[in-house]
Amino acid sequence: MESDWIVRAQGGDHAAYEKLVRQHEEAVFRLAYLIVGDADAAQDVAQDTFLQAYRQLGRFDPARPFRPWVLRIARNLARNQRRSFARYLAAARHWFTNAPESVASAESDELERLEAQTLWAAIRRLEPQEQEIIYLRYFLELSVQETAEVLGVAPGTVKSRLSRALRRLKGVVLHDFPLLVEGRSL
Repeated sequence: MESDWIVRAQGGDHAAYEKLVRQHEEAVFRLAYLIVGDADAAQDVAQDTFLQAYRQLGRFDPARPFRPWVLRIARNLARNQRRSFARYLAAARHWFTNAPESVASAESDELERLEAQTLWAAIRRLEPQEQEIIYLRYFLELSVQETAEVLGVAPGTVKSRLSRALRRLKGVVLHDFPLLVEGRSL
């Protein structure tokens, strides 16, 4: 079904492309938000992602899954946006004044929200490449193969990078956020 939408969109069917956008817009926004840390900036990245994807759609192979391809575009655009020093500072200020609501659900009690915010802060101490691999695998719940496609690396590379990122995260948690470890293991 998705491949049909892609073929139709490649032929100029705007309704088919709109279906693709609706199917993937949440994942694109979430990834952008996780990388840039600001909802407004993430929305800009998401819009730019779908514009760029539309422009490049003619070169896309409809036999391949659309999601990893569009997430790769989102990742690259978000990384470019994050590199902009002024926007990065604004996102950091926003982060420290308003932790992301999506990290904890509305039904979560205060302890769960605090724990989620603390874990989020621990992840933000990792290198950007380490943050991305954790976001893709655990926040967006992509498979190893999908993560590999988004990052443009082999599945084995995803596994090794993920292992290193989790080891580093464990070290950050143990050193800087020991309350997260009580009764839990990373």
